[in-house]
Amino acid sequence: MPLNNPLTSILARDPFLVLDGALATELEARGCNLADSLWSAKVLLEQPELIYQVHLDYFRAGAQCAITASYQASEAGFATRGIEGAQARELMIKSVALAREARTDYLKEKPQDGPLLVAGSVGPYGAFLADGSEYRGDYQCSAAEFADFHRPRIAALVEGGVDLLACETLPSFSELQALTALLAQAFPQTGAWFTFTLRDAEHLSDGTPLSQVAAHLNACPQALALGINCVALESTDASLRHLSSLTALPLVVYPNSGETYDAASKRWSHGAEGCHQLVDHLPAWRDAGARLIGGCCRTTPADIAALAAVRRQV
Repeated sequence: MPLNNPLTSILARDPFLVLDGALATELEARGCNLADSLWSAKVLLEQPELIYQVHLDYFRAGAQCAITASYQASEAGFATRGIEGAQARELMIKSVALAREARTDYLKEKPQDGPLLVAGSVGPYGAFLADGSEYRGDYQCSAAEFADFHRPRIAALVEGGVDLLACETLPSFSELQALTALLAQAFPQTGAWFTFTLRDAEHLSDGTPLSQVAAHLNACPQALALGINCVALESTDASLRHLSSLTALPLVVYPNSGETYDAASKRWSHGAEGCHQLVDHLPAWRDAGARLIGGCCRTTPADIAALAAVRRQV
């Protein structure tokens, strides 16, 4: 069975694909307390209807792809709350069902806006540690340990019916290598985008040169796109320009609002002025080759609506 690449037809038609914006911080804005090691996955347990509503609101804002609420959902994470095996798997499948249901309901309102995608979020091992490690990459696991951690969630997301995977907020080259090996071995029909956190414009958070990262992904048939996410808004332009010199794959960018996250307090600091400036960076991102564009933490449906308005005008 051939590899499924749902991006091809959309990118042949549209100048860029509009991703959704923040899920977790949008849930917080709607009253959820996410000061918890499970973060947004906690809402799968407590208020799944809110996750559905956020997905629906992003589709209504113009997003063409929803990213599931599985970033911090893992068997190991759920086990710390006494949720084991089949129940954990069902929660991860539910994250897909909520996004698919929102897509179905939105397409009943605006069938002309299809096709729309659902990407299964695969957060890094560092997110499970819940100590900000996804922004440092200073954790060590063997390839087998990384695979054992990621395999159950990817299996659940694929079973749930995602169109592709969003392997996101990756700070560690060894983890990225383990993920690509796992996909090739166990999920050969499933494609993914790979997005990273950065130390600077030319290095992954763990210090690996992006040239080395891009060379690895360029040789991986299941890598459908690559780029950056959950990095500061002001850091995006330089890193995308550098990535564009390293790959012919479509580039992905979905930065946060520019605020700073404190992993200890699990809070964001300083004003939210940057939340309304995603669209200001759009010309530079497109010039650098970005084709999948959205927002990460602290961005909102209004930010996505501004990006979608430009897409419709191009």
